[in-house]
Amino acid sequence: MRDYKLGTFPEKGSKKNQRRIKGFGYQVLGFGAGGVPPAFVTATGGCVTTSGSYKMHTFNSPGTFCVSCAGEEDGSNKVTWMVVAGGGGAGGSRRHGGGGGGAGGFRESPSAAAGCYTASPIAGGCAVTASVAGFPITVGAGGSPGPGTGAGGSGSASSAFPISSAGGGGGVDGLGPAGQAGGSGGGGSSANDGAGGGRAGGSGNSPSTSPAQGTSGGGGATKGSAGGGGGGGTAAGGGGSGSPVPQGVGGDGGVGATTCITASPLGYSGGGGGGGVQTRGQGGGEGGPYSGGAQGGQNGPGQSGQANRGGGAGGGAGYSDNYTGGTGGSGVVVIRYKYQA
Repeated sequence: MRDYKLGTFPEKGSKKNQRRIKGFGYQVLGFGAGGVPPAFVTATGGCVTTSGSYKMHTFNSPGTFCVSCAGEEDGSNKVTWMVVAGGGGAGGSRRHGGGGGGAGGFRESPSAAAGCYTASPIAGGCAVTASVAGFPITVGAGGSPGPGTGAGGSGSASSAFPISSAGGGGGVDGLGPAGQAGGSGGGGSSANDGAGGGRAGGSGNSPSTSPAQGTSGGGGATKGSAGGGGGGGTAAGGGGSGSPVPQGVGGDGGVGATTCITASPLGYSGGGGGGGVQTRGQGGGEGGPYSGGAQGGQNGPGQSGQANRGGGAGGGAGYSDNYTGGTGGSGVVVIRYKYQA
């Protein structure tokens, strides 16, 4: 009978048996010292990057987050997320200032459950407990550009797990009605009738979430030239209002939200600037191009929002020609979790 079977013991004296005893003892000690390693989330899908002990899956287009190991209940089974919808397209000039597109809705979970990183000021909701399954990921497209005499289209929604962010509202053309509602509202247009005022911006955080996923767009100028900016993705990120002639300044887009969920600070969901005959509205407020919001036109077409940042587009503007608004920036979904000790 072989030596390592329970209940048998080798005879003393032989070197062969001594080697067997040492080998058996080493195996037992090795198993006892190492134990069973803890389980962490294991998943595929999107563009995968790492930072320390954490993985980030970035979805710039629709896909599936496939979990093959759900981790353990000590906290290694939690994933955090950011879901940004597509930004709204901007209005055309129609011989006045078109409204900027509203930013795509911005939603993010707190950072504590999946590594210490600086989340945006409006992060809220809950981390998701992983389970072995495939989770469809939707990434919203940006809204269509408004033609010279038409409004911009609203952006499309993005979603992951049970979380959904609404597309940004489209800005209206230079003689249109109010901006469209959405994750953030589109900017209102200017007005050319002597008795009328500028058109209002669209409502943000529509449908309602808590914390709010966006803000309202700014209003257009009274009796004249400039459109309002689209709303942005922070609590203080409402779109600015356009100013009337002779200044004719387009309203700035609302401020975007900045987060380090990808391990580097990046801005998302800045509103688009309104078109201005004298001076264009700036995109994204303080976030500028880093939050995806685009500049409005100045006697010309508006710029398009940055891809995969959820930014609103810039409105077109012009006295004598009908310039188009820009296209909204597409959205993005990021999922983060701990994958090793």
